[in-house]
Amino acid sequence: MSLFVKICGITDAGAAETCAEAGVDAVGFVFATSPRQVTPWQAVEIASSLPGSISRVAVFRRPQDGEIERVLETFQPDVIQADHDTLLPGTGLALLPVYREGGHEPPENVRFLYEGTVSGVGQQVDVDRAAYLARRGEMILAGGLAPDNVSEAIREARPFGVDVSSGVESAPGKKDPEAIRTFVAAARAAHERLVSK
Repeated sequence: MSLFVKICGITDAGAAETCAEAGVDAVGFVFATSPRQVTPWQAVEIASSLPGSISRVAVFRRPQDGEIERVLETFQPDVIQADHDTLLPGTGLALLPVYREGGHEPPENVRFLYEGTVSGVGQQVDVDRAAYLARRGEMILAGGLAPDNVSEAIREARPFGVDVSSGVESAPGKKDPEAIRTFVAAARAAHERLVSK
């Protein structure tokens, strides 16, 4: 099984195209308040440059009543991501619940994202805890990952996937094409070394 790689906080078509060229599995469009926040119409325009093989993830934090529905009126993602206790079924879309360090433990045998207490600020998680959770389900590791540390994180935590945002930026909300390419290559190489042992 190959490593799942997601680049989050895409704000322009150029970054989306770089993600596609680098071979990512998913890109995230942030609708929560953030330097990476986009409107639903911007997400539609940016996502139009992506091949259908790349999942489009609508990223929320703790969405208020009707917030997800308002985005879905314009933008049709493949996956909805938000804190686990705010996600409700009924959209007909795949859900990616976020579990945070120090909070509730995810149920077994589900796909989930694991990160620090605050999103998008490069906050790393305890790798031993992450490794434990990775054995329970399909954990996508996030928080503080970057091209220079993703290999070690994969080796130690053995996640199903990795997710990066600020770690591949030249400024808040501005993705660095070379950092994206380096991150994806490093992550894939680290995973290949694990599975070839």
